[in-house]
Amino acid sequence: MAMHERTPVLRTVIVDDEPLARDCVRLALHRAGGAQIVAECDNGEKAVDAILRLGPDLVFLDVQMPGMDGFDVIDAVGPDRMPAVVFVTAFDEHALHAFEVHALDYILKPFDDSRFHDALRHARRFVENGLDEQLRTRLKLLLEERTRPREQDAYTTRIMVRVRDRFRIVPVADVDWFEAAGNYVRIRTGKDCFLIRRTLTSLGNALDPSRFARIHRSTIVNLDRIRELQPAAGGDYVAMLKDGRKLRVSRAFRGRLIRD
Repeated sequence: MAMHERTPVLRTVIVDDEPLARDCVRLALHRAGGAQIVAECDNGEKAVDAILRLGPDLVFLDVQMPGMDGFDVIDAVGPDRMPAVVFVTAFDEHALHAFEVHALDYILKPFDDSRFHDALRHARRFVENGLDEQLRTRLKLLLEERTRPREQDAYTTRIMVRVRDRFRIVPVADVDWFEAAGNYVRIRTGKDCFLIRRTLTSLGNALDPSRFARIHRSTIVNLDRIRELQPAAGGDYVAMLKDGRKLRVSRAFRGRLIRD
């Protein structure tokens, strides 16, 4: 149902590096009513500039963007200057847990109108009731939590991947290795290969280091899959996996495996 026409209009910024995702948020806002889109940004740097320059009431903020992600945007703007925010994310159990703990609203891609309207109503309540201080406190706690060392049970255990028009959950324990592909990561599991929109570095930070190790600037391997290491030319090694496949271990990363 559209917002009542006398409801104050929310000046809104949409931030997402995927054009289709921005389209979905824009169309959902038009259907809901009560919002004026003052900017659309396809990266974190543009988002910071738009928020500081335009002073919007509300930001729909993608969490997982290459380079400066959604958390970096909040850090750069500063929690004290952030407007109401609704996080937009693909499946990320740690991000969702953090949002729920700090009572911050989010929509999970792909979202439906009902969930979108709930998030929009929640954001409107913050704006209209002057709950800025509550939001600042929650955002500060979110940033603080992000910088704390992870506990053993806080690492990613599942990853959601798109398979044509469906979504599939892949347990990380089933992954043989991850490899960088630009701003994407290929997930290798047996004979299957999936592609997710994420950088290898950000994914590596979410994995349990007792089970996964970076062996090359473009590769993270499941340590349980390695059978042995063999010396190679130039000080590199080759990781022989239990299924016979081989992965290069660069000199810069070999110390971790040899030490362990």
